[in-house]
Amino acid sequence: MRVVITGGAGFIGSRLARNILERGRLTDASGVEHEVRKLVLIDVAAASVSEPRVETVTGDLADSALIERAITPDTDSIFHLAAVVSGQAEAEFDIGMHVNLDATRALLERCRKFARPPRFVFASSLAVFGGALPDPVRDDSPITPQTSYGAQKAMGELMVYDMTRKGYIDGRSLRLPTVTVRPGKPNRAASSFASGVIREPLSGVDAMCPVGPTAAMWVTSPRSVIANIITGYEVAAGEFAKAGFAHTRSVNVPGLRVGVGQMVEALKRVAGDAAASRVKWQLDPVIDRIVATWPANFAPVLGPALGMRADRDFEGIIRQYIEDERPVAGSPS
Repeated sequence: MRVVITGGAGFIGSRLARNILERGRLTDASGVEHEVRKLVLIDVAAASVSEPRVETVTGDLADSALIERAITPDTDSIFHLAAVVSGQAEAEFDIGMHVNLDATRALLERCRKFARPPRFVFASSLAVFGGALPDPVRDDSPITPQTSYGAQKAMGELMVYDMTRKGYIDGRSLRLPTVTVRPGKPNRAASSFASGVIREPLSGVDAMCPVGPTAAMWVTSPRSVIANIITGYEVAAGEFAKAGFAHTRSVNVPGLRVGVGQMVEALKRVAGDAAASRVKWQLDPVIDRIVATWPANFAPVLGPALGMRADRDFEGIIRQYIEDERPVAGSPS
């Protein structure tokens, strides 16, 4: 079985790659389980996953020559995670359209040429929602994005569904919550602070929070997002209809509603007053405006029906980060 992950060098992509390699087997679009013999990781930078089954491809995903080389007719599965993040997509419109829309279409067009359709997972976002919405947001709420990133993800979802309807792929679009806590350095995602206000204080560094403490977000842990991506991939196509959602392949992935002030309070309970005091409130109108367009409260039905699960509380998410990324003597526990 040949599996492809775009964005394979990224945080989620590399974790997903390791999970697939550990599992060793996945189900193809026909419902048959196979051994994973080749895992292709595509990104602008080389992936750090080193294993005999892994092949790394670097370059521009919208480049037709790269796509033809990496997405071969014997490809069984594609996890399309590559994207320009929200803040950059809003600030640099052409780059966002090139990566988030043009590359997605080029990838789908490549799949359309195959005699045997692959199973295709598209990493979408809750940013497809915006404006006046019910509270909580339902699975059937209209997609009305208020940012370029959200619009690009919404267009990707529509292409995935239409090509699934036509039989070119077996697609499913997973609207992922904000993933926190991520290790490493901040990126240009508007949601980057949701990791920074935990990660930096745990390292003894001040963290600037660009939104107010009453701002709320729909979040998930790295462990949960990987588990839910695999669940969304493995579920049989017929399960969408059984759950009453035959008209869509888009899934609001379960998450946890938490206010930013509540995040800091959870940090205080886990790591103490000193860590929490390192969070400094410094409003950034641009980030605040983007985050304000994202709904923070959902009532997912389809995702749980397919077997997806949410984290229980934010303290647990912090403890997961400490266990997974800071396993050193003296770490908070």
